[in-house]
Amino acid sequence: MLSVVIVAWNEEKNLPRVVASVKDFADEIVVVVDKASTDKTAQIAKKLECKVYYHEHTGIVEPIRAFAIAKAKGEWILLLDADEEVLQDLAEKIKETIVGGVDFVRIPRKNLIFGKWIKSDHWWPDYVYRLFKKDALTWDNAIHSVPFTRGKGLDLEAKEQFSIIHHHYNSIFEYVDKINRYTDHQKSIVLEKGYRFTKVDLISKPIEEFIRQYFVRHGYRDGIHGLALSLLQAFSELVLYLKLWQDGGFLPENLEPESIDKMINDKMIEYKWWAYQAKIDESNIFGKLWFKLARKLGV
Repeated sequence: MLSVVIVAWNEEKNLPRVVASVKDFADEIVVVVDKASTDKTAQIAKKLECKVYYHEHTGIVEPIRAFAIAKAKGEWILLLDADEEVLQDLAEKIKETIVGGVDFVRIPRKNLIFGKWIKSDHWWPDYVYRLFKKDALTWDNAIHSVPFTRGKGLDLEAKEQFSIIHHHYNSIFEYVDKINRYTDHQKSIVLEKGYRFTKVDLISKPIEEFIRQYFVRHGYRDGIHGLALSLLQAFSELVLYLKLWQDGGFLPENLEPESIDKMINDKMIEYKWWAYQAKIDESNIFGKLWFKLARKLGV
């Protein structure tokens, strides 16, 4: 028996699509509605003949997952978000896989952001643990936590036809709204590790995140979408460390222009190294040699 489990918070627009994508092969569809929902998510789920349960608001999905999975009756669980979708090829692959002698499966996810399939390393293949025997996976309550696994696992091939379609962010508002919610949880994790705020982090952390997203993870290959997402991720880091400063009482501290200049220049050395690396990665053999030499000479 296969149970599809969906956690939903104000998802009246997305819920019909995800339910329609699984109704032909799911033995049951369980929808757990966040009690903070203010739209018609619950009514629509009931109309679509889903089993509906409710959970207190947590702001993130992880704490609700164990509750949702416990409500399912199937030996196998397919865990989906309301803004996701399963197409026919993946549905057939799921039916084949659950009789194939494995205990859990990682599925690639195709993220559609601002109207485009984002293919940089952070976003594709974006493997997620979503298909598993009920006792094979255990999550903790941390945001974006990786589950503890038991038994034999399998990764589906990183092909578009075998991916979960994720209708991710449709607007800048959605992205910024999630930044505000997620950084509250990230802040708690950072503080639990003993972090103490330092002014340097307001410069270094956002720049490091931009370099990671735009260069290390090849965000530049997604054009202006890649640039926008890298800047938004950098902004998320800035918000996180400003909130940590806030938690310390907005303590005043003098900053000389020279110290800011030094902090930025130190990070610019790293930035330039990665900018050259992008040119090397995208060049032919002669271009690679030239840019490696130019980087070494500091041209």
